[in-house]
Amino acid sequence: MKRITYLEDALVLMELTNLGIEINATVGRLSYGCDVLFRVIDIKEVNGQKTAILFGEDYRLMADSPIDDLTPIDKKERIRRNQEFRSLEEQSLQLFRQDIHLLKEKQEYHKTNAYREDLNYFQIPGRVLHLDGDPTYLQKCLDLYERIGVPVNGVHCKEKEMPERIPALIEQYRPHILVITGHDAYSKSKGKKSDIGAYRHSRYFVKTVNEARRKVPHLDQLVIFAGACQSHFESLIHAGANFASSPQRVNIHALDPVYIVAKISFTAFTEPVNVWDVLRNTLTGDKGLGGIETRGVLRTGMPFKPVVDD
Repeated sequence: MKRITYLEDALVLMELTNLGIEINATVGRLSYGCDVLFRVIDIKEVNGQKTAILFGEDYRLMADSPIDDLTPIDKKERIRRNQEFRSLEEQSLQLFRQDIHLLKEKQEYHKTNAYREDLNYFQIPGRVLHLDGDPTYLQKCLDLYERIGVPVNGVHCKEKEMPERIPALIEQYRPHILVITGHDAYSKSKGKKSDIGAYRHSRYFVKTVNEARRKVPHLDQLVIFAGACQSHFESLIHAGANFASSPQRVNIHALDPVYIVAKISFTAFTEPVNVWDVLRNTLTGDKGLGGIETRGVLRTGMPFKPVVDD
């Protein structure tokens, strides 16, 4: 019997491979018009039907789908979609850099008494601890942090393990800003949108925020972003997140958390961060992201005089 089972599995896997449906393949869901591109992470048998476990290529969305609802995406289409997203990312990055430039000009104006004093000063942006359920997305985010100049430590951790690991990670890295993200999804078949049990990973994100707030209760001493695609926004905010996804239960872009926390990292601790100013340069906007009034975490010191060896 086992030999027959193995043979059947091998034949099914061969058939799927011939269709281009294999682990790490890029696919689209026919029933959704291939609106989102996914990576195939795993293929399982659910209720006698071959089902693929999917991660979004550019959105922090996790889904499962019957194999017969999937179609491989050819290289030409992947390149076209990729170019569209990279263009949007660059536009968002340019707008963000303009914001940071204006912030720095404003800070310089105040520190130098309207440019009447020549002061040498230095600035320390807020340190970020980025906890991510997807190693590929984590690396993309770390690359963007580096381009922007935000000090960051990145940790890959499965969503279910995050609540247990976060206390020790906070002790180890002592961040000013914490990002808790990965993949999520709302399933209508599991309940109403108000029911956190209807979400794939929201309850783990909520537990992680709760554990982080046990360590650092004050909202301005540790700024938290939490959530992924379609996450239970209200529960995350009530648990103690400063910013979260997703108010309208829509998909969020993989890099959106970076733009939010980078703006906070470069805003002075004496200044409040306007929620709309944070959201307007993200790729998703206020349908997928929201938050509460929060202070920045950047600190300025002086004097800045490089040490010269004798």
